[in-house]
Amino acid sequence: MMKQTMSLPGERRAFYRSVFALVLPMALQNLINVAVQAADVMMLGRVGEKVLSGASLAGQVAFIMNLGFFGITSGAAVLASQYWGKGEKQTIGKILGIALRLSLLIALLFTAVAFFFPSFCLSLFTNDPEVIAEGAKYLKILSLSFLLSAVSMTYLNVIRSLEKVIVSTVVYSVSLVCNILLNAVLIFGLCGFPAMGIQGAAVATLTARVVEVVIVFFYAGSRRSPLKLSLKQIFVRDKLLFADFMRYSSPVIINELAWGGGTSMTAVIIGHLGSAVVAANSVTQVTRQLAMVVGLGLANAAAVMIGKAIGGNDEEKAFLYGKRFMRLAVIFGLCSALVILPCIPVMLHFMALSEESRTYLIVMMLMMTCFVFLQNINSTVIVGICRAGGDTKFGLLADVGSMWFFSIILGAVSAFVFHWSVPVVYMFLLSDEVLKLPLVVWRYKSRKWLKNVTR
Repeated sequence: MMKQTMSLPGERRAFYRSVFALVLPMALQNLINVAVQAADVMMLGRVGEKVLSGASLAGQVAFIMNLGFFGITSGAAVLASQYWGKGEKQTIGKILGIALRLSLLIALLFTAVAFFFPSFCLSLFTNDPEVIAEGAKYLKILSLSFLLSAVSMTYLNVIRSLEKVIVSTVVYSVSLVCNILLNAVLIFGLCGFPAMGIQGAAVATLTARVVEVVIVFFYAGSRRSPLKLSLKQIFVRDKLLFADFMRYSSPVIINELAWGGGTSMTAVIIGHLGSAVVAANSVTQVTRQLAMVVGLGLANAAAVMIGKAIGGNDEEKAFLYGKRFMRLAVIFGLCSALVILPCIPVMLHFMALSEESRTYLIVMMLMMTCFVFLQNINSTVIVGICRAGGDTKFGLLADVGSMWFFSIILGAVSAFVFHWSVPVVYMFLLSDEVLKLPLVVWRYKSRKWLKNVTR
């Protein structure tokens, strides 16, 4: 009877209305985050190739840290979305406190290392002294924003699991405008300001983070907020809830950090192939993120809706939702792949790249079309469906296994042992998504991800 009721046209319409009510703001939020990076790439790309490469590699440090935040908040969302289905706001407040505590600890560590040893951090990614020198200028200033990012990202990601997605869109929209305007003013020296180059881009990003935190505290203290934000939350103790948090969050945190470490290892391999390859990859990665904004929004929407259904003890609805999200992932994956193609001539026109970089850029962008199609499907299952059901260990094994024991090894061997061409090396570095696809489809069909993790 349940399945018959759930297949009614009215129920389908309600489902898709809920999906797009979540996906559109989340996709817009992802687009804004990518636009900030794209602004840096476009503007710094006009300053010079070494400057662009330095900022790109310095951004890898922040990228790894942000993945730590994302792992913590994704683990928190596993519990928060299901407790939201049960209507227990007080427990969700404690979950936020645990997430904030862990995120701030990670931010402190990254701030100390990046501020005091910026050149060392950059030397892990490249051996080009000019790129290291430029990147170190950027990273030292950027490190001052890490604690601010910990607060804003953690709070906004947790309330997103409570179906409050418009807030983060507004916060990041204001941040985007602030960042782009200050980028133009400080990088090129407009409106009477001195031209600061790469340091101007870092100052603009730091200022934007300050604006984000101010808005977050203002909203959290208002009556509209479903979740308050205070220092007391950081010190709240609940042994059982903390044990649950670590049980379901630890695999996600390790997963994101290992995936981020793998992505950075890919950057290390590319960084040792020359600044022309680094510059082309910097532009390609921004384009990939642009193409994935809707796909990642879909994965997050799946986590919220399926988690809420499981928390409400309706596993049949959760499985049906998973099936529909899989179909949407295929459709959005095809659309994402098609987004990349028209970006190629645009990037070639605006970027001040060498002829060698332009050649690499065309090849990398074409390869990326296949990559983003597969990533849409894989991320919907791992980040959305499996995490919503508390099945966080599968994602850890699938992501880490395919990247660290497959694509990175193949990429490193092809680059440094056989010295194959850059396109061949790049193809191997992207091959982990191919390996994951049959695994994630099998996991979804097995129903082993369907677990109620609330007490």
